[in-house]
Amino acid sequence: MTGPVSRAPAQHQPWSRQQRRRVLWPVLGLVAAAGSAVVVLGLAVGDLAPSTVAVATLFALLPVVVVVGAFLWLDRWEPEPGRTMLAAFLWGGGVATLGALLVNSLVAVTYGEYTSSVVSAPFVEEALKGAFLVGLLWWWRDELDGLVDGIVYAGLVAAGFAFVENILYLGRAFDTASIDGYTVFVVRGIFSPFAHPLFTVFIGIAVGIAAQRHSTRARVVLPLVGYLLAAGLHALWNASALWDDGQGFVAVYVVVMVPLFAAMLSTALWQRRREQRVVAERLGEFVQAGWIPWYEVDLLTTMRSRHRWTAAMKSQYGRDAARAVRAYQGAVTELAFLVTRLRHAGADVQSDPRLAEVLAGVSETRARAVALTSAGQ
Repeated sequence: MTGPVSRAPAQHQPWSRQQRRRVLWPVLGLVAAAGSAVVVLGLAVGDLAPSTVAVATLFALLPVVVVVGAFLWLDRWEPEPGRTMLAAFLWGGGVATLGALLVNSLVAVTYGEYTSSVVSAPFVEEALKGAFLVGLLWWWRDELDGLVDGIVYAGLVAAGFAFVENILYLGRAFDTASIDGYTVFVVRGIFSPFAHPLFTVFIGIAVGIAAQRHSTRARVVLPLVGYLLAAGLHALWNASALWDDGQGFVAVYVVVMVPLFAAMLSTALWQRRREQRVVAERLGEFVQAGWIPWYEVDLLTTMRSRHRWTAAMKSQYGRDAARAVRAYQGAVTELAFLVTRLRHAGADVQSDPRLAEVLAGVSETRARAVALTSAGQ
């Protein structure tokens, strides 16, 4: 690698405002979400033996590792900030679960278990999970580069919700002789681990589309449509478990859930390939603008070439150099997405204040990678 790329001057907010936006509020949010998860577990399984809770947590952890891993794999082109992804997971497992537990319990006492399961649970749970995504859309829209980001954040929120919910269901099942805990695990952990993510992904897709539009109407209407689809599918799923002694559940699973899952998976993979094309199309322009050197184009074009690059850096210069190169790759991808998004919106790319900030990130990450690789020579 050679010297750093030329950069435009970054525009910074006052320090105190940056600290509140980037540090204080995210930290307070994480603490509140984690605290909510603790409260949920305390209310729901606090009377169970610690060994039962531990077993339930272990069994609930198995599917969530697979689900979260799948969404992180999908997010490889431009990984989202770790703190934001953690916030999404904790929101689902804490705030959304606590709110749903309180509202659904109240509805069950007032109107009965059926109403709670088929009406309250779907609409309340999807509203609480979707609130995180709508918050990103309205206050942190720069975190959303399109459909894939919306899908990833929706999946992580739903995975957090399903994780805590599974602990509750499994804990009660293992503690009750009339319910087979292993059967509950097979149904929830093996046959339907992607159920909650599949519901909430409808909101994620809607939010991802809305993030690419400047219309206020789109930011209101699209998430609402996604929410209604998510809640409707969730209601159908819950109701099916009560039809014909479980046969309705099997029918909905085969006829509705499996095809929808296949369609969502195909959409996600198509969008991921589209992200690669977007990056590849922009690299030549970045070379002409002097933002990246020409000899790095082939190294940045495909995921395979990126992996080979970071692996070579790790082998020759160590882990820190590999991390620096990976950060640089992410910054270039973010720049490609930003330029593409601005052009689709008909905005003036050069005058947009976000361009200077992202270019500064490209320059800084590359300068660090250069420094680390030069030091190892």
